[in-house]
Amino acid sequence: MGDEYPTLFRSERMSLVQLIVPTEVAHDTIAELGELGNVQFKDLNPDVNPFQRSFVGEIRRIDEMARRVRFFASQIEKEKEPIPIRPLYDSAPLVTVGPRAAQTIDELDVKLAEHEARLTQMNESYQLLSERLRELVEARHVLRETAQFFSQAAVRETEVRNSLDDSSAPLLQHDDREHQYSSGELQFDLEFVAGTIDRARLSTFERVLWRVLRGNLYMNYIDIQEPFVDPATGAETRKNVFIIFAHGDVLLGKIRKVAESMGATIYPIDVNADKRADSMREVTGRLEDLQIVLYNTGANRRTELMTIGESLASWQDVVGKEKLIYETLNLLNYDVRRKTLIAEGWCPTRDIPQIQLALRHATEESGTNVPPILHELRTNRTPPTFHRTNKFTEGFQTIMDAYGVATYEEVNPGLFAVITFPFLFAVMFGDIGHGFIILTAAALMILFERKLGKADLGEIIGTFFFGRYIILLMGIFSIYTGFLYNDIFSKSLHLFHSGWDFPGNESVGIANGHTYPLGIDPAWHGAENGLLFTNSYKMKMSIVLGVIHMTFAVCLQVPNHIRFKRFADIYTNFIPQMIFLQSIFGYLVICIIYKWTVDWSKASTQPPSLLNMLIGMVLSPGSVNPEEQLYPGQSTVQVILLLMAAVCVPWLLVTKPYLQWQEMKKIQGQGYIGLDAEDVPRHTDDTTLEGEEEGNGRAIVEASDEEHEQHDFSEVVVHQVIHTIEFCLGCVSHTASYLRLWALSLAHAQLSEVLWNMTLANVLGIPGLVGIVALVIGGAIWLVLTIAILCVMEGLSAFLHALRLHWVEANSKHYEAGGYQFAPLSFARLNEKQ
Repeated sequence: MGDEYPTLFRSERMSLVQLIVPTEVAHDTIAELGELGNVQFKDLNPDVNPFQRSFVGEIRRIDEMARRVRFFASQIEKEKEPIPIRPLYDSAPLVTVGPRAAQTIDELDVKLAEHEARLTQMNESYQLLSERLRELVEARHVLRETAQFFSQAAVRETEVRNSLDDSSAPLLQHDDREHQYSSGELQFDLEFVAGTIDRARLSTFERVLWRVLRGNLYMNYIDIQEPFVDPATGAETRKNVFIIFAHGDVLLGKIRKVAESMGATIYPIDVNADKRADSMREVTGRLEDLQIVLYNTGANRRTELMTIGESLASWQDVVGKEKLIYETLNLLNYDVRRKTLIAEGWCPTRDIPQIQLALRHATEESGTNVPPILHELRTNRTPPTFHRTNKFTEGFQTIMDAYGVATYEEVNPGLFAVITFPFLFAVMFGDIGHGFIILTAAALMILFERKLGKADLGEIIGTFFFGRYIILLMGIFSIYTGFLYNDIFSKSLHLFHSGWDFPGNESVGIANGHTYPLGIDPAWHGAENGLLFTNSYKMKMSIVLGVIHMTFAVCLQVPNHIRFKRFADIYTNFIPQMIFLQSIFGYLVICIIYKWTVDWSKASTQPPSLLNMLIGMVLSPGSVNPEEQLYPGQSTVQVILLLMAAVCVPWLLVTKPYLQWQEMKKIQGQGYIGLDAEDVPRHTDDTTLEGEEEGNGRAIVEASDEEHEQHDFSEVVVHQVIHTIEFCLGCVSHTASYLRLWALSLAHAQLSEVLWNMTLANVLGIPGLVGIVALVIGGAIWLVLTIAILCVMEGLSAFLHALRLHWVEANSKHYEAGGYQFAPLSFARLNEKQ
């Protein structure tokens, strides 16, 4: 019945199966098993180089197709305006199984190659046109700025001449000669070089020219306002137009070489103004024509990308699945004699009928009459661990698996963490209001989980969404513990009749005979000794909960010992550990509960300190101060409990190594020798030989290698000594570690009260319109800080502390975590990664 209806209490029963698959249906068989997602294949060719396996050619082909698909995706991502990609569930499916599977892949390969060729050609054309456009824009800027420079120079020359004194004859004669030489603006003693350069290199360019030409130049430069964008990378570059005057071809040649070495672009600019105007008109016309061509090229490229986006998701899906299929086929062994592929793998035992149906369906889809054969193999090899979870239990199981994967068929702490984890969180986070906030957040994520599951939420929000059911239970339990603490946003609820009255203005409460039925009486809220009371209450409650949690964890050893037939461990490990834990810390819990039940106002003695009682119990056994005695006969009981705890230490140290030593002596007395001895003949029974003949020789050899793991007796003794010391010291440190429940609960309550007093408490008494505005502003600040600090930051802190209590304090008592995760071939996981 347990195998038919598996639960999270243990991992599922696994079987090692062998598949004998005809080569013509191998592809479709692996595809069906990938859709089913419950077979973990073993590598039957561990000694074969990955480049020498059977399906290397197909994998290279699929890798090339995957490269093209990634190229398409990267091109779509680089577009400034988003291009819609049709989701996989809305795309037409590509049938890659059956008789036409090879033809479908061939057609897809050709189609991808055609799209890549077209897109690559468009990219090259677009980049070439963009580069030409940039050159024409730079040339236009150079022509424009050069013309502006010459016009400014002509104006300045006229102004200089008009400012000269007319009575100076030699200067007038010089002016006439110069006017004759420069008529028509064609005669220049200085030639010039014009172009563009990156603005970041301009200062270096200027210094280099000054040193190379020794100052024999005149340089002017102007900023180009709009940046130039690289079409390939999208990087922006800002440039300047420069014009350099120098005399002689040698100097001009040096200027050109320096400019080219620093990445500048030089443009041939004529001295004549009319020719510059003609060049400007020509450049402007070519620029307009090129912009039209560039726009049309970009539109055609976008149309091509939109066509690709219609099928990109289905292409990614097909390529990913095909690569997984051929990688799995490379794990299979080819039987030359039978012309078949042989596969071995692990699968859940109860899923074998589904696997057989999938194999039959693959045979029907491929159009052949030879079905794959499946049979179970007998093996002692440890199977992988598989816990079948749903969306509710997946988060809790992931928390436990992060600590370590459970040994095969070991008791799974993830089942109990569904309750204990949110409860311990709530003990530290107990507040009705804060619990309602995180409950609302979790409920909204669950309500819109289909829409949110399809969206890209990012790493942080995605993590919260993955743990939405954990957050839901944490909110519910926080509301429950909030009622126990009677705490809602640092205020108390008066749901029932208080057990204390405060007649007049007296500060001392008088008991009225009533008992508050749920949680802490609201009269303690705001009382002078309220913090002392809640401190004592929460500290003792933390110890009680911690000892109960550790006791439960120790008890989980028993089903493990029974399951693995380690019955000796029950009385060599479990019983002494339980006695040791209960004789000291179980006794402390009983004393705490008993102290709560006594009415100390009517007792003859003062309530004793339990911490001093526990210290005195260990340091001075048998002596109890009568004034601090908790109950009659206390000293005798404590001496007996201490002796029981002392006996458990050698019990833990000696019994298990002694029993193992006796067993080793018994085996040696029967004449058996260890397997590591040399020249020992191999004794093989008929069952093993029969299994080898049936084709599971590899499984038997691997099982024999794993089954006989030898331990020296000294290793057993050392392991038991370490285990005993760790447990005994761990009982003390782990019990103290549960005091974090009290500390974080106190910190949370005090932070909540401080936040209330610093925000809303200051604005609640202000009358009129000012009071309303102050209340709105103060309320908004209080709400934002409550969510950010108390719910998110404090919530994460309490989450991590609850995680530690489960991983260290509880799991160390019983959890071996020596297994390895079941990792089946599954296309569903491939879709999740995409």
